[in-house]
Amino acid sequence: MSDPNENKTFNKEEGIHTDFIEKMTYGDYLQLDTLLSSQKRLSSHHDEMLFIIIHQVSELWLKLIIHETQAAIEAIKRDELQSSFKMLARVSRIQTQIIQAWDVLSTLTPAEYMEFRDSLGNASGFQSYQYRLVEFVLGYKTPHIMKIYEKDPELYKVLDEAYIAPGLYDVAIEALARNGFHIDKEVLDRDFSKTYTENESVEKAWLDVYKNVDNNWELYQLAEKLVDVEDCFQQWRFRHMKTVERIIGHKVGTGGSSGVGYLKKVLEHYFFPELWGIRTKI
Repeated sequence: MSDPNENKTFNKEEGIHTDFIEKMTYGDYLQLDTLLSSQKRLSSHHDEMLFIIIHQVSELWLKLIIHETQAAIEAIKRDELQSSFKMLARVSRIQTQIIQAWDVLSTLTPAEYMEFRDSLGNASGFQSYQYRLVEFVLGYKTPHIMKIYEKDPELYKVLDEAYIAPGLYDVAIEALARNGFHIDKEVLDRDFSKTYTENESVEKAWLDVYKNVDNNWELYQLAEKLVDVEDCFQQWRFRHMKTVERIIGHKVGTGGSSGVGYLKKVLEHYFFPELWGIRTKI
């Protein structure tokens, strides 16, 4: 039974639109019919819905991370560093959302997951092309990964373009060079399809920025925004690893990876190594 007081309150709001025969609704704008009909369980198990939704929501957040990071890259190229700070700050906030998503997924017990795990076949988060795009824009390039996406030529093209393009750290280093800091030529002219490895000239440049903050305020802010992004990304990786360990232990992943072993290994990688190394030297 409806609350009569609620109806009275609604009636007082004379400006509320109720006639949508020829107008766009909230559901129309967000295409909710499509969005909310995309949770198709392959088993009859109750908890498969949780598993699907967590991963779909994470993919939506990854889409926004890519959108913001690519825009930040373009802003840094144009020396519009202030604009990039807003975008990178948003990325860090988004990352807190996908970190917390693991807390929800961790309510899935090993016994519950095993009830529908076989339904996944070889499908795995390891194959997420958006996750790969995030790694690529952050400068982590692994050639063997690309084979996963050969079945879809259009998708492969998108990934390949991101694979050979300069990442977020590459354009930050170029910004250092434009501001008069010496950067070795082999760094500026490097093959961007290779994963970045630390360089002494880059470390010295960032160290100078941190030791002369007042004279390099924008570059200092850029460096700290990059550290925020990497810090959050590593927290996400750690929570991913611990959630997987909690649910399947050390079993091989559905995609064929070593599971927890692989996730522990990638935790050792730094996207922006000099920005962490200089903290010992300041």
